[in-house]
Parts: sequence; structure tokens; C-alpha cells
Amino acid sequence: MTTIQELIAECTAYDYKVALEESKPKSWLKSVSAFANGMGGSLFYGVNNEGIVVGLADVQHVCEAISCKIRDYMDPLPDVEMIPHRIDGMYVLQLKVKSGNYTPYYYVGDGQRIAFIRVGDESLPATSEQMLRLVLKGTNRTYDSLLTDYKVEDNSFAFLANTFKKRTGQEWDKKYLLSFGLVTEEGQLTNAGALFADYSPMSQSRLYCTRWDGKEKGDAINDAEYTGNVLLLLNEAMNFVKSNTKRGWEKLPDGRKNKPEYAERAVLEAMVNHFIHRDYTVMGSEVHLDIYDDRIVVTSPGGMYNGMLIQNLNIADVSSERRNPILANVMAQLDYMEKRGSGLTRICNETKALEGYRDELKPVFKSTPTQFQTIIYANAEEEVGVKDVTKDVTKDVTKELSERQLVILQMIYTNASITISEMSQKTGVVIRTIKRDIEKLQTSGILTRKGGRKDGEWVLTDLGKSVFDKLTK
Repeated sequence: MTTIQELIAECTAYDYKVALEESKPKSWLKSVSAFANGMGGSLFYGVNNEGIVVGLADVQHVCEAISCKIRDYMDPLPDVEMIPHRIDGMYVLQLKVKSGNYTPYYYVGDGQRIAFIRVGDESLPATSEQMLRLVLKGTNRTYDSLLTDYKVEDNSFAFLANTFKKRTGQEWDKKYLLSFGLVTEEGQLTNAGALFADYSPMSQSRLYCTRWDGKEKGDAINDAEYTGNVLLLLNEAMNFVKSNTKRGWEKLPDGRKNKPEYAERAVLEAMVNHFIHRDYTVMGSEVHLDIYDDRIVVTSPGGMYNGMLIQNLNIADVSSERRNPILANVMAQLDYMEKRGSGLTRICNETKALEGYRDELKPVFKSTPTQFQTIIYANAEEEVGVKDVTKDVTKDVTKELSERQLVILQMIYTNASITISEMSQKTGVVIRTIKRDIEKLQTSGILTRKGGRKDGEWVLTDLGKSVFDKLTK
């Protein structure tokens, strides 16, 4: 015999109703709206709030009344199915609402026109940002495909071109801008194009990085804020991680073996995942990279695109639905991610491959309707022969730097706001060469940039300060 527990086990979401409130259709049609706008769901009539079956006296009348109210108060009409069930000798009616293709689905009545969404166990009015997502879904469009007022001739894509050549070994061709969906044939940038432009005009394309002192938020040891194109933010994120995490080594008979706190590929995969799948419709938002003594936490706006909660799913079964398919495709072309959507699994596998890995260090993924979070734990193995090697790294890095790079380091130490143009004038070296030197100092973990191109400043990392101290002794 079927039970109510067996029925709800098959539902993505559900509500119980003792009876049909014909005089208050909004009280239950808001759930119909929310289910149609989301992943679907069911309302069970003849069941009280505790999940106890109380039954319906006239199922046929309830079915007819529901059909009438949906026709009068819903726009567009959602795809529903009414299924009667007999449980413990009593009738229960299941109103099954399917996930809709023509969102938003509105409740229209009492002089109101409201689209509802599901948040936890509640059906709430959609915010303006959520309405935008529903409209995009209903028109089969994505935010990254929308056109902007920006023209291709007013923007450059050198960073994208250089990254493409470096990662694929192929020459960049301007026609890729069109084939990748970054510009239209008329030369207008899409939102994706604006996010990949050298000087991205998208104010929400931001990254906040913080290295906290300890295992909780409190005093910050180091912090930085970056605004710009997606590839720049990715590069700055990885530099910040390298500059603010430890590298250990184990002494071997014939040398030493590096033992990092984190798998670099796992961190890269996490950052790519957050930049690509974040919700860019949330204005004034950003990706947060927080580094603690024992973990890295990455948080971005926007939950799972399909509305589900990642902590309730087996990551091996997570579908590859993408909120920003154009961004995802470009990153796949750049070999930053795989098209089959296995990023979360790779984060786990790369972390697991670290020597000294334990089950309690398995990465954790959390989501709410408004944000997604990835937590990667440090491989803090404590054993004889493993130690902090700041002094040794300092010696190695100093040997790798040229005299000009050391001069640049001196200038930055003296004036953190110095521009690349001013460095070029002082050294008599062309700007292109200075930029290469700066990139070398950043990738070596010596230098980071805090703030924007115009109002920002250079910041020496702990390693950078150690290098400078060694030079001045």
C-alpha cells in the first residue's frame, strides 16, 4: 500500500494542505507559481502540516475547483497533473506541478501580478534580480549572451589573446571573438565579451582576497581587491594563494621533495568554477577568496543553476547545467576546464592525490539559493623532516631574479604607488619589458597588486619582504 512518505520521496519539493482554500487561492497558488518557476513540486491535499493523512470528502470537486482557479489566476498556465491516491482508506489528491519552460509564471489576482520562487520550504515573491533570471530562462537566453552597448573597436583583448596562445600553443585570431560568442557581427560586445575585455567595464567582476590570522575571521594578515576581466581575476587569485600559503619540503638522500599545503590544480579548478558559474546579475557582488590557517574558502553569488542544494547531491551525479555557457566554453577552449562538467570531482581527486591526504581533508561544497561555497582543507601533515622553508625559498628566489628586477623591487619598496610608466622612465627600459619583470615578481610570489590600475598600489608579500631584507643586509 502506498504511503505519504513514499509519495514525497519522489518530489523535488512539496507542501501539505488539509483542504482546498477556494476563497483564498493565493494561499496555495503561490506554491504552484514557485514550483513552475523552479524545479517543480507537488501539493498534497488531505494531509495536515504534520504529514498525517486526514483525507478529502469530495476529490472530484477539489479537482474541478483547482482547474478553475489555475485557469483564472495563473499566467501563463503551468503544466500540472492531478493524481488521486487512496491511503489508509482515505483519499489524498496530489497536485503535481512540472518545472516550466515559459517562466516567469505569475499569480494574477487582487490587483497583483506576482511571480514566486521557492526558498527552502517557503514560496516567496521573486526579487528584481530573480525576475531577471526567470525572464532569461523563459526566453531561453543566458546573462552572458545578452548584448551590451560596448563596441569591439573601443576595447582590446590582448590578455585573452596572450592566454590563448600560452595555453593552447596556437596563434590567436580576431575571428574567435565572434565564434566564441563574445561579439556580434555588428561589433557589439555581449556580456561575456565585456567580461573578457582587457579593461572590463563590468563593475561586478570583482575579487576580494583575504589572508586571515588564524582559523576564523578576525585580524587580516594580508588582503587585496581586484576589478577587471575574468582572466586577470583568475591570475590574481592564484598569485594571492601562492603568496599566502606555506610550502614545505621533506629532506631526501639526494635532495628534497616539495610538499605543498594545497594541490594547485584543485585551487585553480575551484577558482575557475566560481568565476564561470557565479551569478553576474547580482550587481554590487564579487567572488571572495578567504585563506585561513587550515583551509581556503571560495564564495560566489548565486546558488546551483538548477535550484538544488549541492550538499544534498552526490557530486559525481551533478549535471553540467551552466548559468553562463559562453564563459564556460571560452574557459574550455583555454584548457582551464573540461566541457563535461567534472570540476568538483577534479577538485576532490587533485586534493586526494596529495601525499599525507586523510579523509577528513576531503573538500566540502555548500550552496544556498543565493551563494555557492567551496572549502579546500590544508594538507597540514606534521611529521619529522617537514618544515617551513621561507629562508630556503628566499635564497632560491633571490638567485632567480635579475639585477633590473631587484631594482624594481627597491623602487616599489620606496614607493608602493609607483606606476609601470615611471619605472620605465627611471630604468630606461621599455614598458613591455617592465611588465614582464612585474609578472615575474608576481608569479614568484614576491609581489601582489592591491586595488585598481589607477588608484591601487604594489604590495610586497612576506616572501617579498624576506627577499628585500636579504638584499639590504
